[in-house]
Amino acid sequence: MSTVPTRPTKHQVRAAFDRAARTYDAAAELQRQAVTGLLARLSTVTPCLAAHGAPLLDAGCGTGYALPLLARQFPRAPLVAADLAPAMVEAAQAVLAGVSGVSELPGKQAAAPQALCADLEALPLADASLGLYWSSLALQWCHLPHALGEARRLLRPGGTLAIATLGPGTFAELAQAFACVDRHRHVLAFDDANVLTATLADAGFAEVRLDSETLTVHYPDLRSLLAAIKAVGANQVGPGRRTVPLGRAGLARLAEAYEPFRTPAGLPLSYRVIYALARS
Repeated sequence: MSTVPTRPTKHQVRAAFDRAARTYDAAAELQRQAVTGLLARLSTVTPCLAAHGAPLLDAGCGTGYALPLLARQFPRAPLVAADLAPAMVEAAQAVLAGVSGVSELPGKQAAAPQALCADLEALPLADASLGLYWSSLALQWCHLPHALGEARRLLRPGGTLAIATLGPGTFAELAQAFACVDRHRHVLAFDDANVLTATLADAGFAEVRLDSETLTVHYPDLRSLLAAIKAVGANQVGPGRRTVPLGRAGLARLAEAYEPFRTPAGLPLSYRVIYALARS
């Protein structure tokens, strides 16, 4: 099932995204595309409970880019955001403060939006408390059965799960180029769509709909490509990673190996995004 042993530790993930909080938004072009894709898919299903005022959760909210978009799509739903990295939570809380008025109902005081610093595998929320569990490009850092089991616990009967995660083929160009340099692992091992489908079924989800697409971002050179990965906190790969710097010669070999992938738009970095919708 899930490739748990290849995951970085929670401490490594938290530290990476804490460091990335200040640089994340400037480098997160792909992450914004995934949010747009997931919102488009969510709009094609029967309105979820969040449309009728049940709370929604942005699980792995990062700096909070999706929160105003979700607030506009579900203006009656109280917003909750959660992330493992404290610096990301701080940024998301500032975003929530700006959208708090969106959730107000005529004649009623809306519940104050909240951002939680929490592990997606053990969230401090009550059973059956959510109408929508939303997560965009966060679950690839988790033990999938635990995270999806937690999502199922939190959703009310008939609630909606909407997730985007990364699958095999993500960073394919980078992995191939690094294979010409050393035998260390430089790319996270991603669960495929079959694993995701089976894990959703095991967690008790129904009406599962999956599809995927490859999104590609281009960079002028290798230095800017590697800097962008670090800027969004995606530079942790877990066991098998190289523990000493490549050095100038190694970077030169990597640049040479990456160059055959160049297109008129620049050096490509591909992400295989898997989208999933399901009912609890």
